[in-house]
Amino acid sequence: MKIKRYIPAFALLAIATVVGLARLGSTKPMEAEAFDALYDLPAPAPTKPQSVFHLGHSLVGPDMPAMLTQLAGKDHDYSSQLGWGTPLKAHWEPEETINGFELRNSPSDYADAQEAIATGDYNTLILTEMVEIRAAIKYFDSAKYLHEWVQLGRQSNPDMRVYLYETWHSLDGEEDWLERLDKDLERYWETEILRRALAHEDNPQPVYVIPAGQVMSQFVKEIERRDGVGSISGRRDLFSDDIHLNDYGTYLVALTHYAVLYQKSPVGLPHELSKADGTPAADPGPTAAQLMQETVWDVVKSYRRTGVSQD
Repeated sequence: MKIKRYIPAFALLAIATVVGLARLGSTKPMEAEAFDALYDLPAPAPTKPQSVFHLGHSLVGPDMPAMLTQLAGKDHDYSSQLGWGTPLKAHWEPEETINGFELRNSPSDYADAQEAIATGDYNTLILTEMVEIRAAIKYFDSAKYLHEWVQLGRQSNPDMRVYLYETWHSLDGEEDWLERLDKDLERYWETEILRRALAHEDNPQPVYVIPAGQVMSQFVKEIERRDGVGSISGRRDLFSDDIHLNDYGTYLVALTHYAVLYQKSPVGLPHELSKADGTPAADPGPTAAQLMQETVWDVVKSYRRTGVSQD
């Protein structure tokens, strides 16, 4: 079990937000038209390397942020707080247990999330919710806790850019995997989490989306249409089990983060990378890597919530 170490200011913050938390639970989603208007203009392109805090669980993992750093360059830096299947609520509430905390957080990358974000030293905050996403929404107040993390980030650094990392569900669920990916972005990630959280804001600002689930959907469709490309013959070649990624899948998601955060095409980036422990990651090869890179850029620049220009 994690022993959460919060400075006294956070106790005061928790007390101050009790009323707001109660109100948020019953808040209706922001109107679709107002939500769309938040993304009418692309986000300003970053002018300096990103200093990122990753908050999440095993679908972030240690290797994806490490690969992202190799893609972005040596001046990119990050910290993280991770668990196993961890909802945003468990990261926020001191009395909640973060399962897998000791195993998921290496000393070199870990920082206490609330303390670190409150310093204002990070210019980028990436949040994700546990999956099954329906259970997260129903039982763990996803919108409420997204709001709390967004508020902490922006109070600490008004220029902080905040992202919601859209993930995926089990390959072996009762519903068709690709069909769910195509539907879940709007009905759960946007409507039930983002729009409900933003509806609570007096002056809402965009929370951008890293659409990894959408990238995975488009890439898998193309791979299966072609009966395989290079070392990848189908969706299961991206996974180590029914939901966790192998090195190929991790590379695809790292490319997606790079394209959204830096607003640059990942086409031409290296595909021979290392894991967080310094060992070589499996190389998807030039053909599969190029298709990954092209797919990422197609999805990222066509989805307005990324904040990337569609021109």
